[in-house]
Amino acid sequence: MAGNGASPGRSVSSKLLAVLGCFDLGRPALTLTEIAELSGLPLSTARRLIGELVDWGGLERTPDQRYRVGIRLWQVGSLAPRQRVLSEAALPFMQDLCAATGENVQLAVLDGHEAMCIEKISSRRAVPTATRIGGRLPLHATGVGKVLLAFSPPTLRKEIIDHGLTARTPHTIVAPGRLAAALDVVREHGLGYSYQEMTLGAVSVAAPVLDAAGAVCGALGIVTHSRATLRQLAPAVRTAALGVSRRCG
Repeated sequence: MAGNGASPGRSVSSKLLAVLGCFDLGRPALTLTEIAELSGLPLSTARRLIGELVDWGGLERTPDQRYRVGIRLWQVGSLAPRQRVLSEAALPFMQDLCAATGENVQLAVLDGHEAMCIEKISSRRAVPTATRIGGRLPLHATGVGKVLLAFSPPTLRKEIIDHGLTARTPHTIVAPGRLAAALDVVREHGLGYSYQEMTLGAVSVAAPVLDAAGAVCGALGIVTHSRATLRQLAPAVRTAALGVSRRCG
């Protein structure tokens, strides 16, 4: 379907997706003007599309005249089979792991050039983290990210390196050779470590989750205080990931 004259060459569906694409964890609620600016749409077009999305339930209006994602989109998103099956298989093991260690336990999947957290469980005494369900994590600076990257095609590794390895902290691995060596160790031992590479004061260890075909479909990890000994937590993480893999299989 062709777009209107105010946005030549753009279909109605592309405009709707542009509106929805404005929202993320850092921008959960936006004004009409902000949505128009972020989507690159004329104000009148943005207003019309937002109205249609509100009527459908994809967006909802807040009392302060902002817009946020509506329950209808959450319902649709929850039907995604890969995440739903993986989450359902992982939750019992994540709960046991959290209860046994008192640490943050997270489950992530590969999404483009990033890891996306699809489940997270925390205890009261766990180290605070900025990670939330639906949040994205760099592949080169996190335990779950390194696991996903290590078992991905070499082309993805090249793309990540060519794009540039951003230093999240002074400990982040930004040298391509060092990252390649670290990923080789992950593949050899089946465990990915991050030592204050994402957040100062926090370390993590993760293990791969396999699907029925034996391919890595996710990564299960623990995030804890930097004073913790990851080598002691690693066997529990590996055991939990193996349990999830068996359920997925």
